[in-house]
Amino acid sequence: MKKITLPKFLNNFSLPGFKKQQLALGLDIGSYSVKVCELTSTPDGCRLLKLGSAKLPDGAVEDGVLQDPDSVGNVISTLINNLKIKSKKVAISISGYSVIVKKINLAVMTKEELEEHIQAEAEQYIPFDIDDVYLDFQDLKTNTEESDRTDIMLVAAKKDVVRTYLNMLEKVGLQTVVVDVDAFALENSYENIESLTENVALIDIGASKMSINIIANGTSILARDVVMGSRQITEQIQTQLDMNTEDAEAAKTGLTELNPDQQGLVKEIFVNTCTQWVLEIKKAIDFYLSSYPNDSINRLILSGGGSKITGFDTFLNEETKIKVETFDPFCKAESNADKIDPAYLEHIAPEMAIAAGLAIRKAEL
Repeated sequence: MKKITLPKFLNNFSLPGFKKQQLALGLDIGSYSVKVCELTSTPDGCRLLKLGSAKLPDGAVEDGVLQDPDSVGNVISTLINNLKIKSKKVAISISGYSVIVKKINLAVMTKEELEEHIQAEAEQYIPFDIDDVYLDFQDLKTNTEESDRTDIMLVAAKKDVVRTYLNMLEKVGLQTVVVDVDAFALENSYENIESLTENVALIDIGASKMSINIIANGTSILARDVVMGSRQITEQIQTQLDMNTEDAEAAKTGLTELNPDQQGLVKEIFVNTCTQWVLEIKKAIDFYLSSYPNDSINRLILSGGGSKITGFDTFLNEETKIKVETFDPFCKAESNADKIDPAYLEHIAPEMAIAAGLAIRKAEL
């Protein structure tokens, strides 16, 4: 059984002079859709081989938990077969109530002493029975000459939730080699193309969940999931405009014409929902600044389907006074325009941030 793997365990394959290595297939299983990404390493970085997404049945995944493993497995299997992907070794990530990410401060210890301490004392840090979770940790090595204490990033994931994913993937012929956390997979994706010289907040807005990861001085300082996302907009459009899910999605993305009254309602829904998102983002930033008042955040990096809502980046910038950018995880990757349409790649890139972060993991167990 694989344990949760934190981002600093990642070996960056873009360093010059490295030997070619097999990478895992990145598989991002959200509540709305499955995203898959296949990369290969090159002497200068990486090449994008395949990518795609497929919608999941409503309710198949809720709050990071598989509710209908068979349906999800069928969607994944069909997507991989349609893309003609041969790789069977996959990297996945999890999120939701079943995952706890917590930073703790402890006296400096050896790796062996730290592992023994956390196993013995974990229940004071996490709200789960220790026998019911997989534990992983990482020493952030924040100790100084003046202080012999260091910050530890602690992750706990419920065994039954992880096992359900592993069993589902095994049934469709896939071997899970990495289990990560959404926020850290997002960090891996960003770190693969950007040096961590600036303090940034990575914000991935999915269908039902927003992941926020604040990175300062090269280290993840705050990682949290917020239960809200672009599905809020779809559901409100359904209710207020009396539409089915498919028509509401089309109205949300501008693929259907609306009369002036409908346009006004949709705009009001957008503003109200995006205001809630901004409040949560500002809350995370304020919490960070309360502990690190002298380390301001330089940029907000948006990804996920919700990041593509027209005007949201401008609204967020106005409310936070921080520069906002949309993340393209493939901006430095090679790709064949004859095999992957550049217009499609540009459109889907922000949604593929987590999948891309998983796809740069080694395939070796």
